[in-house]
Amino acid sequence: MTTSDMAGTEKLDSQVAAAYDSYGEDVRLGLLEMRRLILETAEETQGVGPIEESIKWGQPAYRTVETGSGSTIRLAPAGRDSGYDYAMYFICSTNLIGQFEDLFGDTFTYDGERALLFKIGEPWPTDELRECVAMALTYHQRM
Repeated sequence: MTTSDMAGTEKLDSQVAAAYDSYGEDVRLGLLEMRRLILETAEETQGVGPIEESIKWGQPAYRTVETGSGSTIRLAPAGRDSGYDYAMYFICSTNLIGQFEDLFGDTFTYDGERALLFKIGEPWPTDELRECVAMALTYHQRM
């Protein structure tokens, strides 16, 4: 099944859809769920505004271009040597991962200062992940 076959993804830009379609099905489905969480969180978070979905560094990226309130979030498979399947990436020059660690400790697996790592078939801590996304989407407002 490709992204064009899935309900709720008809708004995907063709380059973004192609990036998702290049991933294995299990990874793609997990990342599309994360995409949904990002877009829902953006709608629910005051001051974020519309999200621009594009390709950055070859990966689907989510940015607050209109308001400039946040830092870019990217979604992609995890590095091969990580032992994980997919990741939510953040700009490593921010202190977001450190903030997440301070708040949530070992709730997540972290990849340095750049990503939260996930395995196929393991549920994520949805409320905590939603909070991480909201923090990234309001990063510049809070700093």
